[in-house]
Amino acid sequence: MYSIGIDIGGTGIQLGLVDEQGRIAHKGGIVTRTDIPFDQQVKAIADCVLETIAASGHSVEDISSIGVGVPGVVAPRTGHIAFCNNLGWKDAPFREEMQRWIDKPVHMDNDATVAGLAEYHAGVSAGTHSSVFITLGTGVGGGIVLGGKVWSGFHGVGSEIGHMIFEVDGEPCNCGNRGCLERYCSATAIIRMAREEVAKTPDSLVLQMAGGDPAKINAKIVFDAARENDPVGKAVFDRFVRYLAQAIVTIINFLDPEIVVLGGGVSKAGAFLLDAVRQAVPEYLLYKTLPCARIELAELGPDAGIIGAAMLGK
Repeated sequence: MYSIGIDIGGTGIQLGLVDEQGRIAHKGGIVTRTDIPFDQQVKAIADCVLETIAASGHSVEDISSIGVGVPGVVAPRTGHIAFCNNLGWKDAPFREEMQRWIDKPVHMDNDATVAGLAEYHAGVSAGTHSSVFITLGTGVGGGIVLGGKVWSGFHGVGSEIGHMIFEVDGEPCNCGNRGCLERYCSATAIIRMAREEVAKTPDSLVLQMAGGDPAKINAKIVFDAARENDPVGKAVFDRFVRYLAQAIVTIINFLDPEIVVLGGGVSKAGAFLLDAVRQAVPEYLLYKTLPCARIELAELGPDAGIIGAAMLGK
């Protein structure tokens, strides 16, 4: 039997048939439409699912369940999407609408959570007892798997790692609070810190790599400059690593997982980032003489959303 995994994004929706080992047998996808009503959006997704099943040479009878990863907050018990800003959904009855077109069990969760579940079943955290996945991109997301089961909290808002209050009355966050972790540990945070620094040091390599335009600074430029020992690049990189290490230790102190996995666009810095984080974490550990969570990079890349969504029904 196969499961369908659906990864809903702001610009595109990717999906696939996934076997019980987490291998994708066939893929499909459509452009995200925000210019049509919610029921038509879901029908378009359902049509794509049916077309993908047919193109794979299988039938609906070969499908055990449908899983959906959503860039927003999901109420798993009701099957409603509480809100998904990218698509303009609020209290949207996704499960009910999907089952109008395909009569299969529908399981749903946050996109970072399903990416963490994918790594647990088919990626770097496979075979572990417990894992925490941290996605470092424009914002910061999280996925918690304990004893093989996703932990999303009683109300479906658990694992919002990016919105832990990291600094009291700190940087304003898009969520309306101040001092959220994602204002310090995201690509957006790296860019903000770098722009602050180049304003004080206009001859930095960071600004040169950005063609002299602070608006063109991105996280990759900052990390590349840090590799060259540019003072601005290194200062921002070291500050970011310090924040991230403190966040990881907070998670270790609270959950004590077997493994912490770093994913998202920022993690593409690879060993340069991983080695620095691994070196910084021990400084902040509470129980310094005891073993703690391994820290690893995610392995599955853009397929994680499809695989993890499909695994929700496992």
